[in-house]
Amino acid sequence: MRSPFPGMNPYLENSELWSEVHSRLIVAIADEIALPLRPNYYVAVEKRTYMAEPDDSVLVGIPDVSVFSKSAANRRGDESQATTAVLPSASEPLTVTVPLMEEMQERYLEIREVKAGAVITTLEVLSPKNKRAGEGRDAYLRKRQQVLTSLTHLVEIDLLRAGKPMPIQGNAPGADYRILVSRGDRRPTAQLYAFSLRDPIPSFPLPLKVGDAELLVNLNETLNGVYERAGFDLRIDYTQPLQPPLSEEGISWVSELLQEAGLRS
Repeated sequence: MRSPFPGMNPYLENSELWSEVHSRLIVAIADEIALPLRPNYYVAVEKRTYMAEPDDSVLVGIPDVSVFSKSAANRRGDESQATTAVLPSASEPLTVTVPLMEEMQERYLEIREVKAGAVITTLEVLSPKNKRAGEGRDAYLRKRQQVLTSLTHLVEIDLLRAGKPMPIQGNAPGADYRILVSRGDRRPTAQLYAFSLRDPIPSFPLPLKVGDAELLVNLNETLNGVYERAGFDLRIDYTQPLQPPLSEEGISWVSELLQEAGLRS
C-alpha cells in the first residue's frame, strides 16, 4: 500500500522509525541513480562517525538540591512541605543512570568519477541530530563547509520538520521541508526547493561534471518505494497525533486525508 500523503509522510519522522527510514532511503537513492550514471560515474555509500551524548542525559549527582532522610524530615516536622528528594535511608544507595557517549554513524552518498575516483557530488539526507545543537550538528556543519569550499557539488535533503534548518544567506522561506542543490561551479548561488506537507516532493537535478547531462531524481517515487518495501503501512498507527504537532488547520487537513484513505474513522 502506498503512502496516503502526496509527498513526505510526516509519520515517518517519528524517532522510532526515522533511523530505518534514513538508512533505507540512502540505499534506495543510490540504487535508483547507479545505473543511469554508468559508465562514467559510480555511487559510493559513505559514513560519518562521531561521538555524542545521548539526547536525554541524566547527570550524576543532584547539584544545588538538599537531600534529607525520611527520619530527618520527620524530626524537622516539614516532611509534608519538603520539595526535595527523600531517601529511604542515608546508608542506602540510589540506582542512577550515568550518561555515556554514543558512537553515531550517519550515511551519505558520494558520486565519484570512474577514471580518477574524484568526488563529484555529495548527497546528504539530514538526521535529527544534524538539526539539534550538539556534536551531531557540529560534525555535519564541518563536513558541509568542507564541501562548500571545494568544487564538489552538494545535494542536501531535509525531510524533518523539527529542529533548526541548515544555514543559508538571506531570508529563508518558511517551509516544512527543503532540498538544497549547490553546484561547485556556481557558488555562492544555489537552488533551494522549499515545499510543504501538502506538496509532492519535487524532483531535483543531480549535478555532475560540466558538460555532462544532469540526472533528474524523482525522490517522491523513491520514498514511496521505501514506504511500501519496508511495510510502513503495516507499522504506522495513523490514529496517533503527529510529532512535532501541526497547526489546527494542518491537523484538520491530515485528518480528512486519512479518513479518505480509510485509515481513520
